Amino acid sequence: MNPVNPVNPVDPVDPSTPSIRVLLVDDQPLVRAGLRVLMADSPDLVVVGEAGTGTDAVRLARDLRPDVVVMDVRMPGMDGIEATRLVTAGPGAPRVLVLTTFDDDEYVYGALRSGASGFLVKDMALDDILAALRVVAAGDALIAPAVTRRLIEEFAARPEPGPAPAPRRPLTGVTAREREVLTLVGRGLSNGEIAVRLHISAATAKAHVARLLSKLDARDRVQLVVLAYETGLVP
Repeated sequence: MNPVNPVNPVDPVDPSTPSIRVLLVDDQPLVRAGLRVLMADSPDLVVVGEAGTGTDAVRLARDLRPDVVVMDVRMPGMDGIEATRLVTAGPGAPRVLVLTTFDDDEYVYGALRSGASGFLVKDMALDDILAALRVVAAGDALIAPAVTRRLIEEFAARPEPGPAPAPRRPLTGVTAREREVLTLVGRGLSNGEIAVRLHISAATAKAHVARLLSKLDARDRVQLVVLAYETGLVP
């Protein structure tokens, strides 16, 4: 039997506090239980359901309409990459924050391609897990922390499984400065770090990133990272 349990919050939620609805997806019940306990003390985070397989994750994401899905990568049957692709398809889709074990997961770039907005590493600090959920729920992408940068550097250059690598897509309609900014985004730099590197203000760096998101029809910063690799700006 698949371990799927829609969950209600244990404590009442203050109606004046906007809540972030979270769906937990992991084939290990202990991992889900630990995350659920962690979030129970945060009035802005509400666990609305749990799933132990990718198939159940897709179904519950459709039925429960969470804001964020915390998605494991390796699960029986449909893995987290395919589940992420299905969950993030279509308008109004929830954000997906991928759970990974850095030492042995080799599918992280696939998750980026599938629409994930960032990563949780299973041994990261508890406060960082909560912060990651809030960042992704707010519409941003979690690529700034050093551990995520390591993941991007390690896996983004690996070819996607398949009979032949896809040709590099052309990069058109961007200025030379925007190309510089996109390169630095692809290397995992934050807006502040980009500003220092290019000797511009943080506000200007943020404006360049916003224009890139619009021009390249990218959902979030993670997709800009993918584009930087796919267009060859980051080797």
